[in-house]
Amino acid sequence: MLIENRLIAYTLLALLVALVVSFLMTPIVKTFAYKVGAIDVPKDARRMHKVPIPRLGGLAIFIGFMVSILLFVEITAEMRSILLGAVIIVVLGVVDDIMALPALLKFVVQIVAALIPATHGVTIQAFSNPNVFSDSPYWVLGNLSIPLTVLWIVAITNAVNLIDGLDGLANGVSAISATTVLVIALMGGQFQVAVVMAALVGACVGFMPYNMNPAKMFMGDTGATFLGYILATMSIEGLFKFYAIISFAVPFLILGLPIFDTAFAFIRRIAHGQSPMHADRSHIHHRLIDMGLNQKQAVATLYVISAILGLSAVVLTTSGEGRAMLLFLVLCIVAVVAARVVFPKEVKEELHEELEELKEHGHHGQHPDEPEDGGKAGES
Repeated sequence: MLIENRLIAYTLLALLVALVVSFLMTPIVKTFAYKVGAIDVPKDARRMHKVPIPRLGGLAIFIGFMVSILLFVEITAEMRSILLGAVIIVVLGVVDDIMALPALLKFVVQIVAALIPATHGVTIQAFSNPNVFSDSPYWVLGNLSIPLTVLWIVAITNAVNLIDGLDGLANGVSAISATTVLVIALMGGQFQVAVVMAALVGACVGFMPYNMNPAKMFMGDTGATFLGYILATMSIEGLFKFYAIISFAVPFLILGLPIFDTAFAFIRRIAHGQSPMHADRSHIHHRLIDMGLNQKQAVATLYVISAILGLSAVVLTTSGEGRAMLLFLVLCIVAVVAARVVFPKEVKEELHEELEELKEHGHHGQHPDEPEDGGKAGES
């Protein structure tokens, strides 16, 4: 019991160090962003801010995280490969925040960064079979292990980046997801994973005062892709290796919001005959804003959704599928009722608009064209 209390205290110390360093480094990074011209200028309708705001805030998050890791985490071969990949992701993000890079180049570099941990033992080797009627309780990936690991890392890296459209959204959702993994790791005795996640939570929280609406600084692609990369790699270390055998759903619940938003965006674009990479103004946060919510209300709503998914994942790892499903349904009902109470006018107007759109679809046989926006709402 004494050892366990000391390890928890160690985890909290890692969180606090990352928080303080991230908070103190942000003004310094902000000055640097102005000097190198890493400024987000509102040049189209999709951006929610009205004045130029510096990017590169992710650099402060990264520095806070790394200081805590170097102080409190044992650097194994697997951890070294994760950190090396993270450095590549951050360097790519910094350059992209200063001068926009081609999407294909960024994609190739992200694959290279993902291959480093994937070829050094950070791999998805097996997970439970979602087919309950199958005789095999789980799937062993074999030769598909490394390709699917790379796909997971690159997908989550970009999924977090895609939800970075409102002040504090990606940072807060990442902090909630990291907190969920932290709790699961502590309950499972995975203290290495717990300390790493504590450092990530602390780094996110330290940057939060500068990133909440109205934002004084954006974390840019530097921060969003870094957070996605760390969540992806550490979910492999702390979830796929231990809990994905119990349930295929655990990692997907924790990262459910960015995964759903990205998948929905790709399906929507393909259905409209567009490239999956074509930017539009129909992400989930855009839809909440169009309902009439302000930025703070929209971000709070998505925080609640992310927390519900995270809590369901915790229950799933401790109490089984039945209780987790029951909890998830109850929380969803509570969230819907709360939305009707807090935002009755907005919900009613949105439902009315959806009905009108369905009627128009019935008359004309197709959906009306949706407005385009050209990318992310908060940062380029």
